Amino acid sequence: MYRIDLNCDMGESFGAYEMGQDVALIPYMTSVNIACGFHAGDPATIRSTVKLALEHGTAIGAHPGLPDLAGFGRRKMQISPQEAYDMTVYQIGAVRAFADAEGGALRHVKPHGALYNMAAVDRQLADAIAEAVYRVNPELLLFGLAGSELLGAGAAIGLRTVSEAFADRSYEADGTLTPRGAEGAVIADPAAAAAQAIEMITRGAVRTRQGTELSLKADSLCLHSDTPGAASHARLLREKLEQAGIEVRRAAYC
Repeated sequence: MYRIDLNCDMGESFGAYEMGQDVALIPYMTSVNIACGFHAGDPATIRSTVKLALEHGTAIGAHPGLPDLAGFGRRKMQISPQEAYDMTVYQIGAVRAFADAEGGALRHVKPHGALYNMAAVDRQLADAIAEAVYRVNPELLLFGLAGSELLGAGAAIGLRTVSEAFADRSYEADGTLTPRGAEGAVIADPAAAAAQAIEMITRGAVRTRQGTELSLKADSLCLHSDTPGAASHARLLREKLEQAGIEVRRAAYC
């Protein structure tokens, strides 16, 4: 029996500025990663997104990013491991407090954007983030790019890790995600995204942008809420997964 968690980055609106399709997407998700106020989100948005997740029974995660609202946390910044540790602890605390206040619980942590990509290849940053998660709560799951330094750091410190793959992103031959500025970085065709997802789950492999085959482990699939037509992507993906006999369930039970 194949099984997979479906996660989505949510709560990324800020003040009067709305981002993503959270309400339309959440019925198809089993885990949500909630922005913590650095790259996106604000206290009211964190609270409302936590409540939305609890209403739908989805696992609640913190989604810490770089302090870059204007760049949506997708621009690299020069930060030290100590800064990575401090900002991760701080941001986890924000979502954890709202989850506690609403009668829920924080289940996992998944870094966002540039911080996620930097930690995938920089072991010192990865160690700092993993330590931050462990110090807050060693029972939290740590999501990271399949095969990345972040997952290695999490496992080394004693965290349960979740290997994440991306249905709506293309891959490079070295296992990293195609930079968003490159052609074909985002897979806009829902059928193509679903086909890639099924290959990753059932075969443990994905075709890279260079035409090579990359082996990877997929415990959870990410869909981005700001991808055009994200809700239709999610609906079609769930249908295709069910047709392929793949069970969709929360990562905590994978």
